[in-house]
Amino acid sequence: MRRNIPSTTALALFESAARHQSFTQAAEEHSLTQSAVCRQIAGLEDFLSVKLFRRTKRGVLLTEAGASYARNVRSRLDDVERDTLDMMARGGAGGALELGVLPTFAARWLVPRLARFHRLHPDITVHLSSRTRPFLFADTALDAAICAVEAGWPGTESCFLMDESIVAVGSPALVRPKRTLKAADFAGLPLLQMSTRPYAWRQWFASLGMAVEGDLAGARMELFSITTEAAIHGQGLALIPRFLIEDDLALGRLVELVKHVFVSDRRYYFIYPDQKSDNTALTLFRAWLEEEALLYRSAAPAA
Repeated sequence: MRRNIPSTTALALFESAARHQSFTQAAEEHSLTQSAVCRQIAGLEDFLSVKLFRRTKRGVLLTEAGASYARNVRSRLDDVERDTLDMMARGGAGGALELGVLPTFAARWLVPRLARFHRLHPDITVHLSSRTRPFLFADTALDAAICAVEAGWPGTESCFLMDESIVAVGSPALVRPKRTLKAADFAGLPLLQMSTRPYAWRQWFASLGMAVEGDLAGARMELFSITTEAAIHGQGLALIPRFLIEDDLALGRLVELVKHVFVSDRRYYFIYPDQKSDNTALTLFRAWLEEEALLYRSAAPAA
């Protein structure tokens, strides 16, 4: 059955005109005449039976329907362009994997190990996209994701990578390591807060049998990478997974406030939709990732 879709030329010109809010700039971008762009967009409006632009004395403006359609078309064209570039780069061989990752996890743990995967599978390209908030696979072009969650999601398969062992750290100028802690030790010490984990300090204090006034106060930051840098530069105490700051601890940029490891309720999983389970590139990446995680867990100090 023939698909009920307009031509890709019309869609590309519409996306360009919508982005620029100008038929003239769209024409320049595509090396066409303005009248050619007008004809294509008029044909698209006839096909849809919907007005996408309002013509004014000063030019064109997107209608509400046009703005919504432009967002969707831009996303689809981005996907087609990405797939086309992948095919051109690979010459039809190998495969590609679109992986959603937590930025700091990717930078500190995954990326340093990826060279080993590429040596084993040089024909597979792994693309990394930042994801810090919950999402639905159906709303993305992702094949899989590495997430810190309490459990898997409905309609997905997953494999366990590692627990999350949290340590309290600060700069050497701010922190004097202690054998034991009292609530009074935190008087005047700023606490750096993770915006995605507002009760992290309260849970950490509870694991020590403590309650500290003002445990929810402090500068809020979204990423562990930002929180780590803030702690290194003496802006406050931070709760950070140990595996993300092992180099900083070894080099003395950060020191532990107390020798106490708190295993949070988050666990790191490799997650992917059920229908992706027979994807060859994904299957190979999962096997490699599970082995890397097992090697890391075997070498990691006990909590």
